Amino acid sequence: MIDEVCLESEASMEKAIEHAQHEFSRLRSGKATTALVDGIRVEAYGSLMPLSQMATVTVPEPRLIVVQPWDKSTIKDIEKAIMKSDLGLNPSNDGSVIRLAIPQLTEERRKDLVRMVKKLAEDGRVSVRSIRRDANERLKSMVKKGEISEDQMHDGLEEIQKLTNRYVKKIDELTAKKEAELMEV
Repeated sequence: MIDEVCLESEASMEKAIEHAQHEFSRLRSGKATTALVDGIRVEAYGSLMPLSQMATVTVPEPRLIVVQPWDKSTIKDIEKAIMKSDLGLNPSNDGSVIRLAIPQLTEERRKDLVRMVKKLAEDGRVSVRSIRRDANERLKSMVKKGEISEDQMHDGLEEIQKLTNRYVKKIDELTAKKEAELMEV
């Protein structure tokens, strides 16, 4: 039973790490990556559609993203969606493809992004700690129901704490890596 709680907690903590990684990848670091445009939804054909379902997105150069729509009639819709997004990029449309030039980041913008990374990292840590709290509550309720002994509960609490420490450390490592990437000139 304790193993089951630990496994479920570990799976949830892994999802928290994946979420943090996804959020970090969406931050613009001065390098072109397709992850920058992953969240863009385009209003076309009477509904909102993810950009990835409407076009091929490639990175031919370190500072350039090329969006090639499958249906040329949607190029204006895609361009409008990119401008509406909070990326701060100006699309260049030549009639068949859209080019997104990634400008060099200013020192001030880098510092803002580092602050954002720290906030996202703290959100990830809070999520992991919340999972720990829920697991601890489950173990304590098992003792009250007589399903496990006090000693087993303490062993389980230790195991959950080890998991928590491991996943918080992973978030810290991801944060340090992203901060270094952002501050790189």
